[in-house]
Amino acid sequence: MKLISWNVNGLRACVKKGFLDYFREADADIFCVQETKLQEGQIDLPLEGYHSYWHYAEKKGYSGTAVFSKPEPLSVAYGLDELDTEGRVITVEYEAFYLVNAYTPNSQRDLARLPFRLKWEKAFRHYLNQLREKKPVVLCGDLNVAHQEIDLKNPKSNKQNSGFTEEERAEMTALLDGGFVDTYRHFYPDQKEAYTWWSYMPKVRERNIGWRIDYFIVSEELLPRVKDAHIQAEILGSDHCPVILELEPE
Repeated sequence: MKLISWNVNGLRACVKKGFLDYFREADADIFCVQETKLQEGQIDLPLEGYHSYWHYAEKKGYSGTAVFSKPEPLSVAYGLDELDTEGRVITVEYEAFYLVNAYTPNSQRDLARLPFRLKWEKAFRHYLNQLREKKPVVLCGDLNVAHQEIDLKNPKSNKQNSGFTEEERAEMTALLDGGFVDTYRHFYPDQKEAYTWWSYMPKVRERNIGWRIDYFIVSEELLPRVKDAHIQAEILGSDHCPVILELEPE
């Protein structure tokens, strides 16, 4: 089973840059996107063979998530209580697991949104643990944090910057210590310069000055089914690249 997650940074813009070509070639069983930046009726995607689920932000042209799934889910839920008016979470239930597609709030350059972010993190972790009591969980998406120094090019100069604050990193540590696994680091614990996001500033991506902030994370009981995890840094169309999770059949 092949799962893909990609922050497309505006789906309409990404479609103009080859999204559909990649989507068809990748042939994922489940394809999750974040930062769709659109409202209902603003795009017509010809995705034959897929069930489509959209969560839109109340604010136009902002945030948003979607899940495109070949298997029809048992159920679909949207949001994270009153904390999510920005289309940030879709939960899709399958026979063997819950899939949670998430676009975690950014703390902003001046950290003005860090208090909200930390409130979100605690509520989100509680939500994931509630799901896990029922069946295993696959979490994917742009989680807006580089967990360890190996996960970004310039850790020293980014200390306490948005996405690399001690507080945000501690929240990720708490999630992983609580029985969840960062699948990429499970397979490639020492792989350096493995990034999923690059600034649009000139030559940054060419020089691979990036951050790894897009993840597939699974609850520990699902780990025996995890075959591999990949980063497709060569795929363009967004300032993020797709990440892939491969699961063995049940």
